[in-house]
Amino acid sequence: MADQATLYIVPTPIGNLDDITTRALQTLETVNWIAAEDTRHTHKLLQHYGIKTRTMSLHEHNEDKRATMLVHRLQGGESVALVSDAGTPLISDPGFVLVRKCREHNIQVVPLPGPCAAITALSGSGLPTDRFIFEGFLPAKNQARSSALKLLLERTCTSVFYEAPRRIYDTLTDINTVLGKERQLVLAKELSKSYEAFVSGTADDIMAWMDAEPGRQKGEFVLMVAGAAPVTSELPPQALELLALLSAELPLKKAAAIVATHYKLKKNALYQAGLTLNNDPG
Repeated sequence: MADQATLYIVPTPIGNLDDITTRALQTLETVNWIAAEDTRHTHKLLQHYGIKTRTMSLHEHNEDKRATMLVHRLQGGESVALVSDAGTPLISDPGFVLVRKCREHNIQVVPLPGPCAAITALSGSGLPTDRFIFEGFLPAKNQARSSALKLLLERTCTSVFYEAPRRIYDTLTDINTVLGKERQLVLAKELSKSYEAFVSGTADDIMAWMDAEPGRQKGEFVLMVAGAAPVTSELPPQALELLALLSAELPLKKAAAIVATHYKLKKNALYQAGLTLNNDPG
């Protein structure tokens, strides 16, 4: 039974309807209202499980107004479940305004664990998962997208993006231009659905795979970009030696800053080198 005056953040399946949790179904069934990104889409899920809870729309164009109204309902003792079309709400989906307003008004917010396309894709990608950055959707315009990709030139951790079918080719082309033709990628398509696929390789490799069958260019995509290799060979050996000594006594970030100042080197390059040193079993 849902508690009164509580906002629940309820993840929903990203494809396979069996991926919803028992707790999520119980919550959707017992709250007073379900705030949905697209009520028509959510009704299919609710109908599948025989849930008759009332719904209202909450999307990027009406979130400010609806958030105010829902806070009023919550303050009146009603309970609300927030869902998006698929996956975890707020992750490249609406809901931030509502959650922030609830926190400001001391309304209880209870997030449920569940499906998330970014995490699902990353876990099966074969790319490093110890450090990663989720970027959401890249900008639609070419210049802005290229500027965003330039941030990956020296980033050594895995980067995770969502991408739309109509823009995936442009993004892969820009990756070739900005990051070079050798940067390794993994494309995850239609996660948890019948045509789920993971494709690894360069941007050219992935475009060739998509060209082989027209249907491969459709669907939902998660694009993951391998990090740049840490550049340690350009760092003086004495700088690395000092970094190793200092990082044994100080936080790596502070040690890197000290060594960078002393040898007039880039702090980020030293920090990344320190991560490599710390992970070296030898």
